[in-house]
Amino acid sequence: MAKPRENRQLSAGDSTIPAVHALHLADVVERFGVPRADFFADAGIAEEELLVPDRKLSVAMLEKLVVRARTMTGEPGLGFHLGTTMRIAGHGYLGFAAMTSATVREALATVVRFAPTRTDALAFHVHTEGSMASVVVEERASLGEAREVVVLALVTGIGRLGNLLTGRELTGVIELAFPEPDYVRRFEHMSTGPMRFAQPSNRLLFDASVLDLPITTHDPVAQKLAYEQCERELDVASQSTRIVARVRELLPDEHGGFRSLDDVARKLGVSSRTLKRKLAELGTSYSSLLEAQRRERATMLVRAGDLTVDQIAGRLGYSDAANFIRAFRRWTGMTPKAFRVAKSDR
Repeated sequence: MAKPRENRQLSAGDSTIPAVHALHLADVVERFGVPRADFFADAGIAEEELLVPDRKLSVAMLEKLVVRARTMTGEPGLGFHLGTTMRIAGHGYLGFAAMTSATVREALATVVRFAPTRTDALAFHVHTEGSMASVVVEERASLGEAREVVVLALVTGIGRLGNLLTGRELTGVIELAFPEPDYVRRFEHMSTGPMRFAQPSNRLLFDASVLDLPITTHDPVAQKLAYEQCERELDVASQSTRIVARVRELLPDEHGGFRSLDDVARKLGVSSRTLKRKLAELGTSYSSLLEAQRRERATMLVRAGDLTVDQIAGRLGYSDAANFIRAFRRWTGMTPKAFRVAKSDR
């Protein structure tokens, strides 16, 4: 059966990622005694090119560099090392706006809103259900052989940055959508919490109270200036990243449910037909974006164990529990009951 149109990913050649990640990768390779000049030699790109502000790199080129780094160092677990090199200031005005925010909640909202100015290969989402919150790392492009390195670097790096920005030792659960690599146990000490693999999505789960922790580098004047610059950069971002990001932002309503297609279109100032057409042209749809948010909230609610299956189904807008259970099994390969038992045993 053909893959549904809404699951289409960007190609590695078309999608881009901040060039700073390649520079960080060179930092890691250097730790293993490999000179930076040797790493970039014959790689098809010069290090000087990567130093240009706001320089982007194709995911295909990043994949090539990751494979090269693994070969030259002999270390398959480079993602953990790369996570320790992440510096929020390396992400221009977006990083500056996040680090000068008042709270973790505000910083994450900034990252979610303006991430399209940095990359179209990845997207970030924040969800809150009761006492639990999550940060989801969505792979919008196929990362190929760079997948483990990039995703592991992000989830470990985000946790590390959270510690630095709050001055606290934050902990949580890390879930990854790919199978467990055989090298992971060597790096457990670098993780901010237990790691689970072969999960429905890549995400960090943590206590929702963390969202209200203050950022130690908060500066309201600097934040305002950085935020305004991010808005200008977002204005010139591609139409695709802006439309899809805006629909995701508008889907949750103020009552804990979801807005209909008509309601989202009205918020955007277009007709429902126009919105459906624009999303279809971008390889997605209202229903697929809605399902992704339902899946994220469903796994959080089932894990929490505070609501019955019927109550969760109603909260997520399903007509009955049977429809919800079928959807949940499709997402996770388990019934809600089996999923809850499996998670409580870990």
